[in-house]
Amino acid sequence: MVSDRIFGLVVTLAALAYVVSATQIQTSFMADPVGPKTFPILVGCVAILCGVIVMIRPDPDPDWPAMRTFASLAVAVAVLVAYAYALKPMGFLIPTAIAASVLSYQIEPRPKNAVLAGFGLSIGLFLIFKFALGLGLVAFPKGLIG
Repeated sequence: MVSDRIFGLVVTLAALAYVVSATQIQTSFMADPVGPKTFPILVGCVAILCGVIVMIRPDPDPDWPAMRTFASLAVAVAVLVAYAYALKPMGFLIPTAIAASVLSYQIEPRPKNAVLAGFGLSIGLFLIFKFALGLGLVAFPKGLIG
């Protein structure tokens, strides 16, 4: 119950800050009758209402996962951050294969299957993004392909 109340308070405060920032939106002389402020303020008010409801009617305390789960989540976040930084210098295929392999291994710890999934996802996603969606991806590092 305490965790829900804390979460509700955080949501309410963040939504209040969102509404206050939405009131600072400048309107142009060609704005529609409702104006650009209305939708963000409406979203913020709904979020405030939801946060207050969570504080008033919290669920029973949840059973939190073991620390091993949090460690797995930390590894996944670190892999995805490293992946984002590795894309530009290393191209698409190598970092995607490594990241997908590590994340696949975390889902089911079978090294052979994880590596196969990583390579399959890397090649499949590259083909979809490059040719079906027309994105300008670089497959490998520029120094590797000349």
